[in-house]
Amino acid sequence: MKHTQRIEDYKNDSPKFSRLWSERYLLFLEEITAVFDGFKALDIEALGIEHNELRVIIGPNGAGKTTLCDVVSGKTRPTTGSVYFDDAEITHESETEIVLLGIGRKFQTPTVFDSLTTYENMELALPGHQKLWPNLFGRAPAVERDRILEILERVGLAEELNREAKYLSHGQRQWLAISVLILSNPKLLLVDEPAAGLTDAETALTAELLLELKTDHTLIVIEHDMDFVRRLDSFVTVLNEGQVMAEGTLSKLQENEEVIEAYLGR
Repeated sequence: MKHTQRIEDYKNDSPKFSRLWSERYLLFLEEITAVFDGFKALDIEALGIEHNELRVIIGPNGAGKTTLCDVVSGKTRPTTGSVYFDDAEITHESETEIVLLGIGRKFQTPTVFDSLTTYENMELALPGHQKLWPNLFGRAPAVERDRILEILERVGLAEELNREAKYLSHGQRQWLAISVLILSNPKLLLVDEPAAGLTDAETALTAELLLELKTDHTLIVIEHDMDFVRRLDSFVTVLNEGQVMAEGTLSKLQENEEVIEAYLGR
């Protein structure tokens, strides 16, 4: 689909013009700008992410990729515009409330506790277990233990239950960070550069994992590694100078002269 046609579809299906937007889209950004000290870091007229879609977002450094995730997750309040998620506007919700609504985020550097085991990291992330008292004096009930084991089996960490996180490989730490994220069963996962620093084997396994997660979640993946993007074989949005430059399959984007000049040709 041509980018201009996709933009027209976004406009026609947007919350401003259609009450049925949420039947197609889980997330929708409308007339979003983010301005810092006079610099417009983000300027998106319309962008929709469909239910159970894996959307890859690429672009040069400073293109607005992280700012986009900051706006969606509530870390940054947009200067103008609206963010809609799961049939409701969330523009003015706090980060904490947005997490509770079902948006989880994994940053580029895995955020796990090195001194805790794989299982303990997961147990700490259980809803209601973030406070000190339950973790000192209580353990997860059987149903939650089963859920933890199920997720760790899914990401290939079932054999690493009792290994401290500091002894895991970089790829395993990435998978643990993703596992911690999906433990609360978010509807939308924001995943920032999951292939950074991985071996070839870990890269392949991570791509398989993200594609499998699409069955139960919607994903936005920020990535620079074009080989990894190719493995994901998903719809790609190209950001440049805060704006959506182009969208489509990677093969089509590699034929786009504007994209080549701004990003892929560098």
